[in-house]
Amino acid sequence: MRYSTGFTVVASLALSTTAQRVAQAALHLNPNFARPVFPNVTAYGANAQRLELSSLSVDDFAAVGHEAFPSHQVRVKRVKDFCDPTVNVYSGYLDVDYGAKHLFFYFFESRNDPDSDPVLMWINGGPGCSSSLGLFMELGPCNIRSPLQSGSNGTEWNPYSWNNKANLFFLDQVLVASFSRVGVGFSYADYGETISTTEDAAKNVQAFVTIFFETFSKFKGREFHMSGESYGGRYLPVFASEIIDQNSRAAAHGFEPINLKSVLIGNGLTDFKTMWEGYYDIQCKNLSVVPFQDIKTCVHMKQQLHRCLKMYQKDCVEQTDPIGCGLAAEFCDSALSQPYHATERNPYDMTQPCTPEELASSLCYPITKHINEFLDRPETRKALGVHPSVGNYTGCSPDVGRRFSVSLDHYHSNQWYIAGLLERGIKVLIYVGTYDWICNWVGNQKWVMALDWTGGAEFTAQKDRDWIVDGQVAGFTRSANGLTFATVNAAGHMVPYDKPREALTMLSRWLEGKDL
Repeated sequence: MRYSTGFTVVASLALSTTAQRVAQAALHLNPNFARPVFPNVTAYGANAQRLELSSLSVDDFAAVGHEAFPSHQVRVKRVKDFCDPTVNVYSGYLDVDYGAKHLFFYFFESRNDPDSDPVLMWINGGPGCSSSLGLFMELGPCNIRSPLQSGSNGTEWNPYSWNNKANLFFLDQVLVASFSRVGVGFSYADYGETISTTEDAAKNVQAFVTIFFETFSKFKGREFHMSGESYGGRYLPVFASEIIDQNSRAAAHGFEPINLKSVLIGNGLTDFKTMWEGYYDIQCKNLSVVPFQDIKTCVHMKQQLHRCLKMYQKDCVEQTDPIGCGLAAEFCDSALSQPYHATERNPYDMTQPCTPEELASSLCYPITKHINEFLDRPETRKALGVHPSVGNYTGCSPDVGRRFSVSLDHYHSNQWYIAGLLERGIKVLIYVGTYDWICNWVGNQKWVMALDWTGGAEFTAQKDRDWIVDGQVAGFTRSANGLTFATVNAAGHMVPYDKPREALTMLSRWLEGKDL
């Protein structure tokens, strides 16, 4: 199996029948567990809709639930003077399956107008990477460079935080190695419980969002936007679709629908088929950078591309053949990804070098080590209410990536979820940094332009135009009927990290309903 321990996992897998049985057994869920008793928890019943966030303790969790989700509860507490002392900050857990799984989250109220600004969810990719990376590295209220250089609390004010425009929460939603207390970020699981498909994760996210809006009346009915990057291109279309589908059943349970308005996907992995094509184009054509593969390698890649696409279409798209799809992915990876890895370039920024050792230890970004150090401080864990049984903070979990690989979750075609959302009036923004290799703009543009939906003809008829920030060209964009595609020049995989001003400007215009 080829596995990249990055913000996006690129996995190719050929499984024997025996291996499949072993994997399926390992993923089997044990139904015989009881709800645990949580320490320092104030319990609320199904009528917790009137609970005010401002009333929460900094020492103890309040546990809230909803009668529509008897197997779920949310534990939440205030966090004092954390990251952004100018706003109210909260942290907590979504407890799933009667306490078998525990998904960690942060919530920051808006710097602008928390009483009227929309609510924005951010989720990182992987699968199995913590959204703490997005919080402390990209778009959160504070950044971490080095705890030894940034003052006693290890954080630096981020003037380009997305909570300038929205109430912002970060959710770690997938986990974990079987029989392990180690999960993603500060998430953890009991009894060997795991999540290994996006569809399973979507049910938990929908429950969390519903309980959140039903419980905290301050935000009930508020405009809601879902955002993320990387494997978020797989997560978010499914998560948003689950919310929309469940909205149609909301009245039967006595609560109002979630006011979902849009989905924002940055450098997403939405369709692996077009991304395989993009891997050839971005390395061998004069697009974002001058072609950096030698001609002989490019010729070989082009010759293998047709076979790759044919195998992938047959065994991963037209039918779900675990063995055939695994073999197709392994072939495509060898033909189209391995040449890139041989260059020792950063897979998230083609203009930067990165050795295999640096990729494994820090994902090519030293800041990830500083985030680990900060979140493993005892005072940080205490302030956030991290469960005592949780081991060291885990930025990206290889075990989660492997489990999603076993289920072939990577290779689902998700663009049809996007089409379904657009048909129901949900706006979608696809933005891509031009220096990214692993989820490059070429592969994303291909599926966007080929998308079959009633607004598609008008969208494809549009001409690309520049979008401008502070008098400078930030990239090109096109938009029609609720769908927008945009590039961000000279940004890599993490657009808010490389281009924070442009990213915040893009978000502001999007939330205000303006053209980029």
